[in-house]
Amino acid sequence: MTQYIFEFIGTLVLILLGDGVCAACSLNYSKAKGAGWVVIALGWGLAVMMGVLIAGPVSGAHLNPAVTLGLAIAGKFEWSLVLGYIIAQMLGGFLGAVLVWIFYKDHYKATADEPDTILGTFCTMPAIKNGWRNFLCEAIATCLLVFVILALGTNGNAFSMGGTALATGALGSWPVTCLIMSIGMSLGATTGYAINPARDLSPRLAHAILPIKGKRDSGWWYAWVPVCGPIVGCAMAAGLFLLVF
Repeated sequence: MTQYIFEFIGTLVLILLGDGVCAACSLNYSKAKGAGWVVIALGWGLAVMMGVLIAGPVSGAHLNPAVTLGLAIAGKFEWSLVLGYIIAQMLGGFLGAVLVWIFYKDHYKATADEPDTILGTFCTMPAIKNGWRNFLCEAIATCLLVFVILALGTNGNAFSMGGTALATGALGSWPVTCLIMSIGMSLGATTGYAINPARDLSPRLAHAILPIKGKRDSGWWYAWVPVCGPIVGCAMAAGLFLLVF
């Protein structure tokens, strides 16, 4: 249960800070409104870092059902823990989104005439509606995410410190932070790079449930993409990792 609790807390912090930077850059009268894509990409990268710093020592800080599944498929994680991790991540993502709404509630009221903007602070929507290409984008980006995470722990990425061999992954949250920022800046502009069902589906559910003034529908026609794309992508990454390494 301790591992599940830390996955819950880590994912909560990830979404609180990640959706928080989206709200800060988008909502009316926010001092950060208009800060732009680079700030959002940096914010999400640092949000991952904070979540990993909290949960890493206890649960390994997956914070993402796609990462959990990818590690399990690659034989790096116990299948018996997968369901509990995913439930904890989804619950943490939901509460994180609720906290963003509470934090920025006055600004949500001030943005009530922009329902698309409000939705965009909770979950992803495509820049151009093309279901299968959007799916492919999410699958490729998630494949890269999980593959690099797996590669970080290999002997080929080892270095020596004080005579002790350490894998790059031993540096903790920093490599993954750089990875998330790189994916956001390079591959995130088509779909908003969910690459994480807990980052998208849980906040989308929060958007649907919360009494947000002026909100639109929650974009359920698109919700399958940021769930199925990452699942396929993590399986691709695990298979590729086993083939290459």
